[in-house]
Amino acid sequence: MDVFTAIETRRAVKHFEPGENMTNEEINKLLSATILSPTSYNIQHWRFVRISDSLLREQIKEAAWGQSQVTDAAELIVLCADTDAWQTNPERYFSETDEQTRTTLLDMLDSFYRDNKQRQYDETLRSCGIAAQSLMLAAKAMGYDTCPMIGFDQEKVGQLIQLPDGHIISMMITIGKARQPAHPRSGQLPLAEVFIEDRF
Repeated sequence: MDVFTAIETRRAVKHFEPGENMTNEEINKLLSATILSPTSYNIQHWRFVRISDSLLREQIKEAAWGQSQVTDAAELIVLCADTDAWQTNPERYFSETDEQTRTTLLDMLDSFYRDNKQRQYDETLRSCGIAAQSLMLAAKAMGYDTCPMIGFDQEKVGQLIQLPDGHIISMMITIGKARQPAHPRSGQLPLAEVFIEDRF
């Protein structure tokens, strides 16, 4: 499937065929593509928590106000981010560069993020958003449907997955085979309304 077809046909599917499974090979292929997504200073903030324990899925479903897709979908990914990634062994983000480039980038990285909690937080969400779209398009290209979810108790889900300090939950993504198609698009704004050139 070409990328434009994947973009056009990707929809937020709410009802999945229960009992479908993705193989470990498919999950590895999907996430190996997803982690090629860009991040500021190559920090790679994202952490992908695959929920495979059925009891845990049921508990997360309860925290998501009973949405059946949490347990019916083949896969449930809790997409998290490490807000401290900018200062956690940052040398590894530039391990393939020469020493001068690495030193320059490390200095730039530190000055950009240090003492700026808002920027650290905002950047994790930007990175997760980009990664989420990569994941959903890659899944579509592999023949799977997805749904990004923010409708859940983040604090409760964080407790259930034992979210470490310095981490946040960006969203959850369900992946599987659609039991019924998504509703028709409900009101796409025209390009002319959202595309601005030079100034508002």
